[in-house]
Amino acid sequence: MKHDRIASGKRRSVNMTIDTGVVAAAREAGINLSQVAEAAIREAAQAERSRQWREDNREWMEANNKWVEENGLPLERYRLF
Repeated sequence: MKHDRIASGKRRSVNMTIDTGVVAAAREAGINLSQVAEAAIREAAQAERSRQWREDNREWMEANNKWVEENGLPLERYRLF
C-alpha cells in the first residue's frame, strides 16, 4: 500500500453544499458521499502539490534537461540497454 502523505488518520466533520440531484443519485446508488468527496479532494490536493512542485523546480529541470542534451547521460556508457 502506498503511503498517503496528505492523510493524518484523524477525521473532522465539515459542511458541504452539494446539488440535491447529485445527493439523491448517490444515495440511490449506495455511494458513500464522504468517501467519494475525500478521495476527490485528496486527488485534487495531490495534483496541486505536483503542479506547484513542477512550477517551483521548473528552472532546475530545464537546466538539467539542457545539460543532458549537451552532454548525454552521465553514466550512459555503463547502460546495458
